[in-house]
Amino acid sequence: MGEIIRFVSRSERERILLIREARAIYNSVFPPADPVIAQRDEGPQLMGPSGANAQCSEAFS
Repeated sequence: MGEIIRFVSRSERERILLIREARAIYNSVFPPADPVIAQRDEGPQLMGPSGANAQCSEAFS
């Protein structure tokens, strides 16, 4: 209870995917020096454990 659900448009999901792909390519060319920084840069995930709301919402606690 107390979760906030927000709508995530298709264009926003595509933008997030492109950013992740670009970051993965960049990190493969220039590996991060500190693994803690690499984990922090990944950001929130669109799909939760069940994946049920992945297409139209993202849960924040």
